[in-house]
Amino acid sequence: MSPHANTYVEDFDEAWVFVRDTYAYFEDVVGWTKARDVLRPRAARIQDREAFIGLLEELIEHLCDHHAHLGVNTPSSPRLIPTGSDLWAEHVDDEAYITDVRPGSNAERAGLRQRMHIISINGRPTHEAVTDRLPIGLASDNSIARDWALRTLLAGRHNTSVSASVSDGEKEQLVDFEPSGKDRPNEPLTARILESNVGFVRIHDSLGSEATKSAWDAALDDFNGTRGLILDLRDTPSGGNATVARALMGRLISVELPYQRHELPNEGHREEARHHWVERVEPRGPSTYDKPVAVLVGRWTASMGEGVAIGLDGMRRARVFGSSMAGLRGGIYSRKLTHTKISVQVPAERLYHVDGTPREAFAPEVVVEPKIGEDATLNAARQWLDQL
Repeated sequence: MSPHANTYVEDFDEAWVFVRDTYAYFEDVVGWTKARDVLRPRAARIQDREAFIGLLEELIEHLCDHHAHLGVNTPSSPRLIPTGSDLWAEHVDDEAYITDVRPGSNAERAGLRQRMHIISINGRPTHEAVTDRLPIGLASDNSIARDWALRTLLAGRHNTSVSASVSDGEKEQLVDFEPSGKDRPNEPLTARILESNVGFVRIHDSLGSEATKSAWDAALDDFNGTRGLILDLRDTPSGGNATVARALMGRLISVELPYQRHELPNEGHREEARHHWVERVEPRGPSTYDKPVAVLVGRWTASMGEGVAIGLDGMRRARVFGSSMAGLRGGIYSRKLTHTKISVQVPAERLYHVDGTPREAFAPEVVVEPKIGEDATLNAARQWLDQL
């Protein structure tokens, strides 16, 4: 039985206030009050849970933050970015371009490549489609919002495919694909020794799984005689948790070290919270892997994957190779709404590299331009290790 209309209004108000009092990045957002004023009257007319989820999604979209979302979705919900997306795209001089393609994805198989100009999306000129996808309360010239809307359109919704007309500078083509179609092993990670006697571990979106710790330990035991290690974090779009992340990093250090800084701008809602603090990692396991380490990152390195990258960089325990990461901002807090029990999740803690750089602004020490038909990031890391 659906809740009474008044309960939808009450849950809408609870969600709006939670975000207002919790979200850590409101300086980049306009229109939060306008969003409430426009959307709240619709809550009183909602007849079912699925429609209410859609209304809350519209509300949260006013943050234009890929890390803010609900803990539930419907068939028509937008796919999460980067977890459910195949493409990264941005505007350059008001024109839209693909800047990265998820390896092994349906978009890659359909022929989409970096640097392609996006002419239209789902049959509409890109500029027009982006403008119409912007949340109600945001100005059409907001560059952060326009990039958010562009990527959201290219990720699509769970029950639809995406159609895009693109140009490589010589010819234009129409491409249809269903995002997030990616082959991934069932194991938490893949580990092997490369021919140059370098250990290689690729994490398969498993930084939230306890099984990853034991698989990591087994890999490091096998790598005892190797002369270096490559840790590939380019398939960690869903994030994870700090317990698993610290366990991985703890096998690479011999003394306790700081790995990231936290800031809680809106600490009033949690009395025990400190405004600033530093999270640290303790050594773990029967032994420390002390050989040189290279970390590989990209646009599908997200949240906790980003935390591991900045942590190992800040501890000076690894050299980071690749491109900008997903740039997901902050640590998530959630609120389960009183009546519908829907979870609202937004970044509440700002996170920083130990040197003070915001996690979302971190750039790899070695920036690698992608090359078609070649894993340029892996090759760059191997070349570095070969020279040591």
